[in-house]
Amino acid sequence: MEDVTLAELRERLEDAALTVLDVRTQLEFEGLAGAHCDPRQGHIPGAVNLPLERIVACRSLEEVLGVVGLPPGAEIVAYCHSGSRSRFAAEVLVGAGYKARNYVGSWHEWSREVAD
Repeated sequence: MEDVTLAELRERLEDAALTVLDVRTQLEFEGLAGAHCDPRQGHIPGAVNLPLERIVACRSLEEVLGVVGLPPGAEIVAYCHSGSRSRFAAEVLVGAGYKARNYVGSWHEWSREVAD
């Protein structure tokens, strides 16, 4: 699985065929919690929040598909704070039939490089 770069994500952010999936906690997504090393908190514009815990709690392919809510084959870019949770999520999503990739820079990079 090839990682998504900051440049690619910026270019594709408005692409309706791409779902940007934030796998951090809801508090991180809402900007109410996060790492102190980041200059700001929040989420990538247009991202959908689906915490990793909800994905890994699934015990079947059908459960994963139901939690994600997208048809198999959908293109997804997952991110978290530093790329670790999202790497795991992307692997699970690929196993479920999605075209999932990891944005390895994740929020740690985005919060420094991109003004929303």
